[in-house]
Amino acid sequence: MPSASSRRKPSRSASTIVADKAGGYHDLKIAGYSRIKALPTGVPLRSIPFAISGHRWRIEFYPNGGDDGSADFVSLYLRLDEDVTREAMAQYQFTFMAEHRALLFRKRMEKVKSIPACPAVGICGSHSGFGFSKFVKRSFLEESSGAIKNDSLTIRCDVVVFNNLRPLEATTAEAAAPATFVPPPDLHRHLADLLQTGKGADVVFQIGGETLAAHRCVLAARSPVFSAELFGTTREGADSNTGGVVRVDDMEVQVFKALLCFLYTDSLPETMKKDEDVMYQHLLVAADRYDVERLKLICEDKLGKYIDVKTVATILTLAEQHNCHWLKKACLDFLSTPANLKAVMASGSFEHLSRSCPSLKTALIAILAT
Repeated sequence: MPSASSRRKPSRSASTIVADKAGGYHDLKIAGYSRIKALPTGVPLRSIPFAISGHRWRIEFYPNGGDDGSADFVSLYLRLDEDVTREAMAQYQFTFMAEHRALLFRKRMEKVKSIPACPAVGICGSHSGFGFSKFVKRSFLEESSGAIKNDSLTIRCDVVVFNNLRPLEATTAEAAAPATFVPPPDLHRHLADLLQTGKGADVVFQIGGETLAAHRCVLAARSPVFSAELFGTTREGADSNTGGVVRVDDMEVQVFKALLCFLYTDSLPETMKKDEDVMYQHLLVAADRYDVERLKLICEDKLGKYIDVKTVATILTLAEQHNCHWLKKACLDFLSTPANLKAVMASGSFEHLSRSCPSLKTALIAILAT
């Protein structure tokens, strides 16, 4: 008969190594793809350096593959762009993005990979890193993926870096689960896709000869004015005589589209680069009209960078009419400089400003008196 001591359960213990981790992402936009695809195999395009978790990185994009074995593919690599004294452990993921920010094509490395410590000597390929020599067939990228729009594409690289490996006291016999890659929040991508496709839309806006589908709950959550129009006593929805169509007057189609984009994604479309200052003026009016405070402040900040002799009168009038206190102060500060004031008065803008916005008369007189 076995003794009591022999029947005892074997002792068990476990310990956990915890890796502190931090992450981020970098978007690399390739403009003029039709021109850069003429680069020979093995010649990359490199992003500017970007910092994630205390390390400096670069993305390398090979439009015709990194070597002869991948000449029919696009190659993508993440490089450590610095001298390091110890290995940097990281997970990474590359994604092609559409203009409306929906995910198009993704590849990730699930395992934690280690970049060995190696000094950068400025020669292509000498930076330590990792990636995909055959990320995607070039023919698929160009013909079927939908990633290339207006001769440009955007590549997102998500990186999670593991630092400070340290043990914890054993508390359980079960080993800790391996770390998993958690990409950044992507709710905005899904909402952008919802706006783009119109799936489940329950309200239609008619503006400038076009109709735009949207979702009442999203608009109401983002704008108290839309909330009142679509769900309150002033609603113009499907239960009214408009047949579910809401007419929008006194606004350009592109401005309303940009407003919708912001309401769904909290960001503005990249197509705004052309005539950006004029677009921000129109968007400020739209933001004030629909009480979208954050967009209004963004427009104020952007327009502040466009204040000059030619624009100050228009921007100051806009600021006064829509209660943009910071923007108004920025314009008045600009006019308080004698050289600027003299140039504006010579252009006739000052007199026009006095007539079109009488409420500014006191402030303008004070400037003239100094």
